[in-house]
Amino acid sequence: MSSPPVPDAGPSAPDPDALNTLVSLRASIDNLDAAIVHLLAERFKCTQKVGALKAAHAMPVSDPDREALQIERLRRLARDADLDPVFAERFLAFVIEEVIRHHRALAEGGGPGTPA
Repeated sequence: MSSPPVPDAGPSAPDPDALNTLVSLRASIDNLDAAIVHLLAERFKCTQKVGALKAAHAMPVSDPDREALQIERLRRLARDADLDPVFAERFLAFVIEEVIRHHRALAEGGGPGTPA
């Protein structure tokens, strides 16, 4: 297995060890990005089941109390992980917004990808 190419650094090339470290760090980031995508896919599989259950039993598409608890929980997890809790909250808010959009589509008789 060959190593990925080292980026061209221009006329004043940095230390080759620094470039190798950069390539290695970027490979780790790529792996983490892939893991995030797969985890989000699994999360959405679960929320699709929740949406179908809610639609089948005429339950509300959103649960503001649960959402507030989840946001506080995520902020706490973010602080514990030395991640900006504001960023974590914004990220979860985006995910929740997408979940609610899917739940609305299911409640209206459409599929999860149906525009709301």
